[in-house]
Amino acid sequence: MMEHSFILSLTQIPGIDPNLFSDDPASVATTIQLLLVLTVLSLAPSILIMMTSFIRIVIVLSFVRMGLATQTMPPNQVIIGIALFLTFFIMAPVFAQVNEQALTPFLDGELEQEEAFDLAVAPMKEFMANHTREKDLALFMGYAGLERPESLEDVPLTALVPAFAISELKTAFQIGFLIFIPFLVIDMIVSSVLMAMGMMMLPPIMISLPFKILLFVLVDGWYLVVQSLLLSFN
Repeated sequence: MMEHSFILSLTQIPGIDPNLFSDDPASVATTIQLLLVLTVLSLAPSILIMMTSFIRIVIVLSFVRMGLATQTMPPNQVIIGIALFLTFFIMAPVFAQVNEQALTPFLDGELEQEEAFDLAVAPMKEFMANHTREKDLALFMGYAGLERPESLEDVPLTALVPAFAISELKTAFQIGFLIFIPFLVIDMIVSSVLMAMGMMMLPPIMISLPFKILLFVLVDGWYLVVQSLLLSFN
């Protein structure tokens, strides 16, 4: 019933024919374009995650929570929300360049769809290339049997995006390792003190948790973490 109503609503839109085997090529092309647009919109969250600074930010913030051992504090919604807003802040120059070079001229009818796409992809590729290790990019280029590119324009997105993703994962884990060190030292000190006092049955995490939170607050930990993330994208 719902499918029938959806098809009926499509037939009421001018220029949209839900029948892909129609005799009118123009209506079929319009329908295919609509399906492609809906597909892109459904993949928009994945595009935001894989082609921006979101990967590094959300992993580092998760490492901070794991180091503090505060379980679900801050909640996942807060971490993802902070990561999204930091992503928009860091990517603002890139998004502004995409809007100025591609989106606005395309909406004004000055560019064709393919030209607008190429101009929109260029700033994103430049951003990803600046934060992608050559070794990671060579892995995917070599697996695909592609020759060494002479310029950034010759690098396909199919190779650049996964290379950028694994480069961001490595960088995020390196930052996470540095974040864990002071928390690990506190846990070791508390465990040693409890063993020296003979309190074997008392979980060390119950004692170390308040000290880790106190230390994190005293050094203004969230400020330092966000500052490090921002500087890592310069």
